[in-house]
Amino acid sequence: MDHFLYKGGILHAEDVAIPDIAAQVGTPFYVYSAATLTRHYQLFTEALSPLPHLVCFAIKSLSNVAVLKLLGDMGAGMDVVSGGEYRRARAAGVPGDRIVFSGVGKTRDEMRLALTDGIRQFNVESEPELRALSEVAASMGRTAPITLRVNPDVDAKTHEKIATGKSENKFGIPIAKAREVYAEAARLPGIEVVGVDVHIGSQLTDLAPFEAAFTKVRELTLALRADGHVIRRLDLGGGLGIPYTRSNEAPPLPTDYGAMIKRVLGDLEVEVEIEPGRLISGNSGILVSSVIYVKNGEGRDFLILDAAMNDLVRPSMYGAHHDIVPVVEGAPGSPTHPFDVVGPVCETGDTFAKGRELALLAEGDLVAFRSAGAYGAVMASEYNTRPLVPEVLVKGDHFAVIRARPSFDEILSRDTIPAWL
Repeated sequence: MDHFLYKGGILHAEDVAIPDIAAQVGTPFYVYSAATLTRHYQLFTEALSPLPHLVCFAIKSLSNVAVLKLLGDMGAGMDVVSGGEYRRARAAGVPGDRIVFSGVGKTRDEMRLALTDGIRQFNVESEPELRALSEVAASMGRTAPITLRVNPDVDAKTHEKIATGKSENKFGIPIAKAREVYAEAARLPGIEVVGVDVHIGSQLTDLAPFEAAFTKVRELTLALRADGHVIRRLDLGGGLGIPYTRSNEAPPLPTDYGAMIKRVLGDLEVEVEIEPGRLISGNSGILVSSVIYVKNGEGRDFLILDAAMNDLVRPSMYGAHHDIVPVVEGAPGSPTHPFDVVGPVCETGDTFAKGRELALLAEGDLVAFRSAGAYGAVMASEYNTRPLVPEVLVKGDHFAVIRARPSFDEILSRDTIPAWL
């Protein structure tokens, strides 16, 4: 579900016409729907009720502080994977006791930051990290609440670059070693064991891998309690996928996901934490771009846009699909044509789609990439000295720029020439 609909043949974000935003902001730009963000967060919290739970938004999917404030004000927690993301969550007004710190490479400085300003828990990924956290916490006279992220060796059946729960992945502690590492954690100063963490991958479209992983977590929880550990939280990660194509093969709904969690884990008397990112933010955003040229090639025709791989890298990095639609609809039955949709960056990989059947478009026409709210702006770069894409938030008939496009002077001012040149 999203709130990007055609009204009178013109694509709108809620009640704001996309061409009106383009006229003020210029293209390319990202635009997010507050109503979609709100609804998707609510779907998760409703799906887990009445279990005690906390929905922690995965900031890595969409990190704009305005979006984090919108979700945080509704009671969302935040899942962070860096000191920078932690600072964003705090800048959005999210209290430390609703922030969980994930990631395989937490530094001692990041640990000190979170222990000083407040943290719900660290999701610890390895024995060296556990020992480092113990040293930092003990030196500060603090206690670090932790879960251990276990790797259940479950194939999430997703793209290899976003699978995280198989034995060959870099994430977590092998579940076979978990009891041994929990025993060490219980002995270390400055450490308080509070639960178990698992996350098997992103863009999952089947509940079976989740259920296999959560069943293993259930067995581990019972074993750890028998060992004398107090396990009061289960952090189940995120990963539920979204439909990137407008087909009938939609991934499972949050209600189905929640029902499965209750069935597998509901009798353990634990607080459940989940860390959705894509399903909250993915369909909440679109990337809007203009056609620069229509180029007739040898055996193929190109739409050359002013958006590029540095603005939306998923197609280039993952071969990911995004529906591309005209902002102004043609009349029913209007002709279409296969186009390679590309950007202006000097890389052959700067290709969004090949042979995509699209309406006949002309220079200056606007197009929108659907389902671009997750892993869009957050993965953008200034490659080719292209300014970062601005971000816009819409609520009803209002819109605001929540990250401005930097000027070239601002970009160049970050470089310095040494005195000896």
